[in-house]
Amino acid sequence: MLASFVDTNVLLYLASETSTKADRAETIIKGGDTSISVQVLNELSNVARRKMRLTWAETRNFLALVRGLLRVHPITVEVHETAIDLGERYGLAVYDAMIVGSALHAGCDTLWSENMQHGMLIEGRLRISNPFGAAA
Repeated sequence: MLASFVDTNVLLYLASETSTKADRAETIIKGGDTSISVQVLNELSNVARRKMRLTWAETRNFLALVRGLLRVHPITVEVHETAIDLGERYGLAVYDAMIVGSALHAGCDTLWSENMQHGMLIEGRLRISNPFGAAA
C-alpha cells in the first residue's frame, strides 16, 4: 500500500463503544502514510457536536487528536473541480466526491470507507475499501 485516505465514518469509530470497529480504525490510522482532508475534519466536527453532543472544547480536543495522527490535506479549487467531475462520472454524492478527489490529489491508492462502494476503482488508481467487511 502506497498511501491511504480515511473517510469520516471510519474515524468516528475511534470514539465508539464497538471495540472491534474501534480497534480496526486504530489499526488503519497507525498503519503508515494515512491522510484525511479538511472536508473530513468538517464532517467530524458536525457529528461530534450534533450526534455525539460533545462540547466545543471536547470537539476541539477530538479534532486535535485526529490532526496529530494523520496528514491533513486542504480542499483547493483544483480538488473541488476534480470532485465535481468525479461525482458526475461515478455517481458519487458531492461530499463523498470531495473526499475521493482529495484522496486522488494526495496520491493515495486506498480510500477506507464504510459507506462508499467497496472495491470500486476510481480513475484506475484509487480503490475504495470497507475496513469492516469480511475481506478487509
